[in-house]
Amino acid sequence: MRKLISLAATLSFVIVAGCAAQLSDSRSPAPAPGKAAVASADPLATQAGLDVMAAGGNAFDAAVAVAATLGVVEPSSSGFGGGGFFLLYIAATDEYRFIDAREMAPILSTRDMYLDEDGNPVKGLTVSGPLAAGIPGEPAGMAYLAENFGTLPFADLLAPAIRHAEEGFTMSRRALLGLRFRKRSVAESPAMAEVFLPNGELPAIGDVIRQPDLATTLRRMAADGADGFYKGETAHLLVDGVQAAGGIWTLDDLSNYRVIEREPQITNYRGMKVVSAPLPSSGGIVLTQVFNFLDGYAPEQLAGVQGKHLLIEGMRRAYRDRALYMGDTDYVAVPVARLTSRAHMDAQRASVALDRATPSSELDGIPDDGSAGDQTTHFSVIDAAGNRVAATITINTWYGAAFIPPGTGVILNNEMDDFSIKPGVPNEFELVGDEANAVAPGKRPLSSMSPTFLESDRGIAVVGTPGGSRIITMVLNASLDWFNGATAEDMVSRKRFHHQYLPDRVSYEPGAFSADEIAALEAMGHTLKEVARPYGNMNVVTYDFATGEVRSATDPRGEGEGRVY
Repeated sequence: MRKLISLAATLSFVIVAGCAAQLSDSRSPAPAPGKAAVASADPLATQAGLDVMAAGGNAFDAAVAVAATLGVVEPSSSGFGGGGFFLLYIAATDEYRFIDAREMAPILSTRDMYLDEDGNPVKGLTVSGPLAAGIPGEPAGMAYLAENFGTLPFADLLAPAIRHAEEGFTMSRRALLGLRFRKRSVAESPAMAEVFLPNGELPAIGDVIRQPDLATTLRRMAADGADGFYKGETAHLLVDGVQAAGGIWTLDDLSNYRVIEREPQITNYRGMKVVSAPLPSSGGIVLTQVFNFLDGYAPEQLAGVQGKHLLIEGMRRAYRDRALYMGDTDYVAVPVARLTSRAHMDAQRASVALDRATPSSELDGIPDDGSAGDQTTHFSVIDAAGNRVAATITINTWYGAAFIPPGTGVILNNEMDDFSIKPGVPNEFELVGDEANAVAPGKRPLSSMSPTFLESDRGIAVVGTPGGSRIITMVLNASLDWFNGATAEDMVSRKRFHHQYLPDRVSYEPGAFSADEIAALEAMGHTLKEVARPYGNMNVVTYDFATGEVRSATDPRGEGEGRVY
């Protein structure tokens, strides 16, 4: 008998009508690849997923094991105090499912809770400490995935994570980079400092980090499923620790958390099906908009520097719509059908010149009142039967809120920063928003996480990445690369560029543009800014129908591993 109690009795789950999105074309389902693959941000997590499939589990079992292990060994980017999205393809029934395990605003949240008496944002409140934390969704998401789609006991799927929490993992370069950046905030949380700042000092690369309190928390989940986190002793420790440090969580916040199944956002670009995340992720809509925008140009117009100019203009307009209209559809009316229509982007295209940048100030939108990074994680999985998972999970910025409630080992997220705390005021990723994404009790903040499937006659790609506001444009560029014949290794390695409406500039990695392209884009009126360091940590799995080859690739900017089983 499976060691997982019925989630229907433990949490309130909501399934949005139409969530089992069927294929929108008439082609037959893809043949089973006969091979399994995992690409994740850490070799230990990749191994956990492969071990689960070797033991008879499917891609969904593997996804739980990978997510749980990343929550232990990649604490800078994801964990049980955060949330995320799981995009699924079920081979047996040829259907897509989308699991929304995004964080929620506590029930005591208010619209202006991060503003001072003069209506100005209070620096740091949405970034550090428990007031910055939404109610976590990742534990519920993992339990829901295991209960509804997996085949192995939940306790077996958590076993690798528990082992690594008890025995420890070695501090990596990336994890230390984030810890150095957040050291002051970490030092203010005694429970977190005890683990990550031994003797008050930063650990060295290769030092072993053990998390016994987190292991205890995971053992409760292994025994009691989601209830082991959202109720009982762990819930009391979380709430007591949050409230003692000035936060507003309640036991009702935890016990009332719900996973929601939503209908994936699906579009088609010149024969390539793109299946991605719906709201409260803006990823699927923005991708749809940019593909609709590009589809109005002839292929020769999208080549060379002019093609990059037009891609930037498409990004600019889609991110403007993101800022103006998008939010949690359970709380606000978002004109999704209009935004994703061909007619809408036809109208947007009318304002584009082939040889001149459109200043963002010329578009009706939000006035600009004023460091994106890698502090999220993504993994991709496919099993021998053809089941697939694209999962992007997060605690938001480096080490989230840099706060652990004593006795839990759980690093809390700082996802409240993803709300628009005041129209026009940028968040940590310099994104602006309007009332559609305002703070409200129980509301889910707008996200850029974009787990995505790409499908065509060529084959299948499972793709996603961390990177804050740049996630969507990284997935966009990787999708265009795959459309043009790139391999999985090409997709994760490409040099990247990005525009998000405001601030009105193109940020780019060294090497993304040639010197001649830079000169030409600047002559058109684009403002370009080279980023100080590479960004993103993409993980991709591909399956080629013609050759039967399955490939798994991880970003050379990171320290992950992709393997085929």
